[in-house]
Amino acid sequence: MAEERLQKLMSRAGISSRRAAEKIIAEGRVKVDGEIVKNPGTKVNPETQKIFVDDKPLTFDEEKIYIILNKPRGYVSTAKDERGRKTVLDLVSEISGRIYPVGRLDSDSEGLLLLTNDGELTNSLIHPKFSVKKTYRAKIGGEITPEKFEDLRKGVELEDGMTAPAKIEIVSLEENSATVDITIHEGRNRQIRRMFAVVGCSVKNLKRTKFAGLTLDGLKVGQFRRLTPDEIEKLKNLQA
Repeated sequence: MAEERLQKLMSRAGISSRRAAEKIIAEGRVKVDGEIVKNPGTKVNPETQKIFVDDKPLTFDEEKIYIILNKPRGYVSTAKDERGRKTVLDLVSEISGRIYPVGRLDSDSEGLLLLTNDGELTNSLIHPKFSVKKTYRAKIGGEITPEKFEDLRKGVELEDGMTAPAKIEIVSLEENSATVDITIHEGRNRQIRRMFAVVGCSVKNLKRTKFAGLTLDGLKVGQFRRLTPDEIEKLKNLQA
C-alpha cells in the first residue's frame, strides 16, 4: 500500500471527515510509530507503520457501509428483538456485513433511518453536542390552537426535563386536526409524541422526513439505498 496523507487515512477508516481529522491531529491525539504527529499532511504507510488515534489503533479491516432506509410502520429499530418482532435489518437482509441503526424510530413511526457499521459517525450523529436536526411530519388530533404551537416552539416540560425549542411549520389545518412539520435536534424516547401530549394533542401518524440534511427523495416505503460519497462526506463534516 502506498503512502497517504494522515487525514485522508483517518477519513477512510471512518474516524471523521478530513476536516475534522485535521483538528484531531493538531490537538496531538494521533501517534505514528509511537510519536505524536501534528501535521495533517504527513504521509504514512498503514501497512508498515503503526497509527493510533486517541491510543486506539487505526484499522481498515471492515468495509464501511452506509444505508438510508424508508422504514415502514411495524418494524423495530434494533438489530435483534427479544420478542421476535420484525426489525429494520429484515428490510436490508441482502446487505452483507453487520450494520446497525443510527438512533431509533418507534415501531409505530415510519420514515428516514440510517444504518451503518461506522461507529464514529453514529456517535457523532446521535451525540447531543452536535445538534443534528431531524424533521418529522406529524398528523395530530385534538384542540388545535396557535398557543399550543408557540409552546412547542419555546420548549415544553417533559418528565425527563425541558425540551429545546422546536421549529414548527403548519402543512394543513382542520377543525380538530392538523398536519405539521416539526424539527428538533434532541433524540429522547418517543419525544415528538410526548411533546404533543403535553399540549393536549395526540399523534395519529408520524414520519421522519429529514435527518442530518438527508431526505427520502426517490425512496418508497420499505426501500433503501447506499449513501453516495458526497452524502457520506457531508455527514462526517457535521463532526467538525
